[in-house]
Amino acid sequence: MHRLHITDTTLRDAHQSLIATRLRTEDSLPLARAIEKAGFFSVEAWGGATFDTAIRFCNDDPWDRLSAFSEALPKTPVQMLLRGQNLVGYRHYPDDVVERFVAAAHRRGVDIFRVFDALNDVRNMRKAMAEVKKAGAHLQGAICYTTSPVHSVKGFIGMAEELKGFDCDSICIKDMAGLIRPDPARELIRGIKKATGLPVDLHSHSTAGLAPMSYQAAIEAGVDIVDTAMSPFSLGTSQPPTESVVASVQGTDRDTGIDLHVLREARNICLAIREKYSAILDPISERVDSDVLLYQLPGGMISNLVSQLKEQDALNRREDVHQEIPRVREDLGYPPLVTPTSQIVGTQAVFNVLIGGERYTNVTKEVRDYLHGLYGKPPGPVNEEIRRKIIGDDEVVTVRPADLLEPIYDEMRKQALEQGLVKKEEDVLTYIIYPAVAPAFLKGEKKPEALPRKQTAAASPAAEIPAAMEVEVDGEVYSVRIISVAGAAVTAKGPGPAGKAPKGDIEGGVRSNIQGMVLKVLVRVGEAVKKGDPLMVLEAMKMENPIASPRDGKVTDIFVDAGDVVGSGDVLLVVR
Repeated sequence: MHRLHITDTTLRDAHQSLIATRLRTEDSLPLARAIEKAGFFSVEAWGGATFDTAIRFCNDDPWDRLSAFSEALPKTPVQMLLRGQNLVGYRHYPDDVVERFVAAAHRRGVDIFRVFDALNDVRNMRKAMAEVKKAGAHLQGAICYTTSPVHSVKGFIGMAEELKGFDCDSICIKDMAGLIRPDPARELIRGIKKATGLPVDLHSHSTAGLAPMSYQAAIEAGVDIVDTAMSPFSLGTSQPPTESVVASVQGTDRDTGIDLHVLREARNICLAIREKYSAILDPISERVDSDVLLYQLPGGMISNLVSQLKEQDALNRREDVHQEIPRVREDLGYPPLVTPTSQIVGTQAVFNVLIGGERYTNVTKEVRDYLHGLYGKPPGPVNEEIRRKIIGDDEVVTVRPADLLEPIYDEMRKQALEQGLVKKEEDVLTYIIYPAVAPAFLKGEKKPEALPRKQTAAASPAAEIPAAMEVEVDGEVYSVRIISVAGAAVTAKGPGPAGKAPKGDIEGGVRSNIQGMVLKVLVRVGEAVKKGDPLMVLEAMKMENPIASPRDGKVTDIFVDAGDVVGSGDVLLVVR
């Protein structure tokens, strides 16, 4: 046997799993400097949802954050999670964007790229993997582990052999939902090592309570690297504790060589961070939930789903959503639930539960794209009845989806320059990946989301102000969301900049069926529309939710603009 290596995830997956990815750069850097002293194989510090939330909620530049991490970790390799052709977004991007993104990420400080595809469709990983090798970085090909009637240990080993053919430097078993049991862990690790001869990393979550036992089995089977998180940000939907795993192999032939005394400094910093962000930390994300063995949500999605249901004032429907998730997953051919498929399945399950009528009455653009084959090949057959209901007899793509995409970098760069968004070349990539959110961020118009205060019995009146309320102004009722509190003063943001989307009964009014942000307005006042025509697109829970006309008629009023925040029940426009 040989020394066990550790990849610490505190700076990425751990806070994504427990505090909805809200850890800011200013609080991360002292921790990074303490982690540097430990002697880890790598530190997963970038990628995944950290790019999105940095600009959407934290007002942090993700590229500057990466450079700062690289400076704070001069000896420890910085690792990122790359979603194959999706990069750090939720859809496929053309090859010219993938080329520039990987090059920029490596230039800014990424040493190890963990590349995966949500469907385990290696075609969607091919370009990103080639660019990682071209950059001269460490390529870690990842297998999304899941269980279903169409997945098996033998199939995963076959995928590992395929990944070796792309010159991977190591293989990761990415168990994003914490499903792997000890025996399959042993079988899979031994099988991959025998078939490929490559180092194997096991990444899991403690959601179901299995991970510590499976890690021990993996260590006995010869796993080379395990992913852990510093103890204050471990367990629950996060990874097993770094300190505990290090201690478990001390004095054995798998000893990590990491000093527990050195880890104490990082642990103590984590305790202070945890206290600062304690109001975001939801007990649901911290505890063991054996139901994950049924609904299979990954760690990061659980904390975000709780947050999203709270935004919709529907946390009481959480159990209904959890029961709906496996049904939607089966309908879609058993995709592994990892970004973006976890969002695709999870959001559609929310819509099926919260929006009245039959299941799939309201379908996201992403589900339509998925059924058209634009995310790749589903692991198993999709439900044909559901497919026909949603896309009819439309042709399904069978080629690599990115082969259908034209280069866009130069044109998008031109757009960004014309809008005054570019201060550095990486800003173009930020704009391409998040065109709806990036402009306000790049113009300096966004402010960081206020951290909620932890409420106690002795809390001040300001601390007890609710997160949302309804107010009546001149006879109109508006849904208001509190976004910052200073003393007893409250700054509120309602639907649109001035809360202009009414809630009252309006003849011909077309209402929002969910809380979200207006992404696109597709019609003009005076335009004739037919029943079913798309009127606008809302972004809800990171997915695009088209709003269709309920009737034939003419658009007589539009109450919202792109960028406005709307609540469930708000009247968006009038069709008469």
